[in-house]
Amino acid sequence: MDYKKIVPCLDVKDGRVVKGIEFENLRDAGDPVEFAEYYEKEGADELVFLDITATLEKRKTVVNLVKKVAEVISIPFTVGGGIASMEDVQAILDAGADKVSLNTAAVKSPELLEEISSEYGSKRLVCAIDGKRIYVDRKEDEPDKNLMPVGDKYCYFEVLTHGGNKFTGMDAVEWSKKVKELAKYCEILPTSKDFDGVKEGYDLKMTKAIAEATGLPVTASGGAGNAQH
Repeated sequence: MDYKKIVPCLDVKDGRVVKGIEFENLRDAGDPVEFAEYYEKEGADELVFLDITATLEKRKTVVNLVKKVAEVISIPFTVGGGIASMEDVQAILDAGADKVSLNTAAVKSPELLEEISSEYGSKRLVCAIDGKRIYVDRKEDEPDKNLMPVGDKYCYFEVLTHGGNKFTGMDAVEWSKKVKELAKYCEILPTSKDFDGVKEGYDLKMTKAIAEATGLPVTASGGAGNAQH
């Protein structure tokens, strides 16, 4: 039986945890340090901290805040957002993170995944993949994409970068296969923009497609509304 983990994700903007729907209409939810302490006490297996506007605002992750969170928890801690170089990776790990998460930087510079895996080991790397469903009427409309039936249509998942604001034209399943080639045994964190914050459940089609295509550890993200999800 596969091991299941509960991994809360702190989406952070301007030093505060925020909540939104489909990556938009963000609202303040509280202090990330307090949330981190609370989630560990409630039994979380790991914690993810994503500085969700760092790349869009062309700045680095807030390292001092990462340090504060790391000081109050003992569970494995992943940090992402604005990490674009080996120097950034080192700074985040030095601040107390156990793993780093890349999205935009990985798409722009795929070789960075290989460099991180070689230097620190792929077990310390998470590749976040933000995706959005793109619907077509017929398979022939997108012959090069990994299409799956949804009602009377088909859809594939397009990779998004820059906090879900930029469409890349890349197929998320194909990109996940490339990630495996470069990073071997890293983890993948797929988030569907269509389901994020809606609280009606995860986009299991996207999660399953990536898990089956790679065989890598995959953490479902975006859409949970209750324990059954």
